[in-house]
Amino acid sequence: MNGNCFVIKCGGSTLAALPDSFFADMRQLQADGRIPVIVHGGGPAISDTLTKLGIETEFVGGLRKTNEAVLDVVEMVLAGQINKEIVRKIQASGAKALGLSGIDGQLITARPVVNSDQVGLVGDVTAVNAGLVQGIVDMGYIPVIAPVGLDENGSQRYNINADTAAGAVASHIGVERMIVVTDVPGILKTVDGSKQVLPSVTVAEIGEMIESGEIYGGMIPKVKAAIQCIQGAVKEVVIVDGSVPAVLSQVLAGDAIGTRIIR
Repeated sequence: MNGNCFVIKCGGSTLAALPDSFFADMRQLQADGRIPVIVHGGGPAISDTLTKLGIETEFVGGLRKTNEAVLDVVEMVLAGQINKEIVRKIQASGAKALGLSGIDGQLITARPVVNSDQVGLVGDVTAVNAGLVQGIVDMGYIPVIAPVGLDENGSQRYNINADTAAGAVASHIGVERMIVVTDVPGILKTVDGSKQVLPSVTVAEIGEMIESGEIYGGMIPKVKAAIQCIQGAVKEVVIVDGSVPAVLSQVLAGDAIGTRIIR
């Protein structure tokens, strides 16, 4: 994979709130030959649509319990509404983007997660079509990927956690860095009664902080996915607040921003 590529993971709700300057920063990076590969989520929008349609939804261990009816909505919202909204925003900034889901071109191959008896059609990534991602980048487009995958036979769809999908894409295409864009400034630790951002943290320290309850809630899948993707060529994952001006450029320049997760 092009050495100037990096992966951005962004939640659907975070993306909707990102300022225009975030996309202007992305445009400048693309012009400079630093190409992001975006993997996005869309949990809140999926939940809203399921509620409107009267389809029950629940979470088991942070994963959405998924049957075929839920999967129809997941695919519609992620690959349709959210994906195209991101593409529009990137293009409005003057950059070029191409949206696709893990189903297109067998981009993401998946198998059932270990606890599929509890969560249903939720998948773990087994392969990523890196050549397809490289081809899109070579044509001058920013790939924007919705985390839905297919099994090896191409017959069964799977809902894939966006953090897990981003980690898998980063490690399979062989980039050195993944940036997790959130609405928090990084991993927070309580010091003398006040919350402070940890500038860097190791994989071992994260395990201890999850165990002690210092890392909790929605941050757990983010840091777990970060740990999963620190393999192969991926050397670090940075968790940042997307509303900070020129946040992507700052991370790529090595500035002290957010939390860097290292081996």
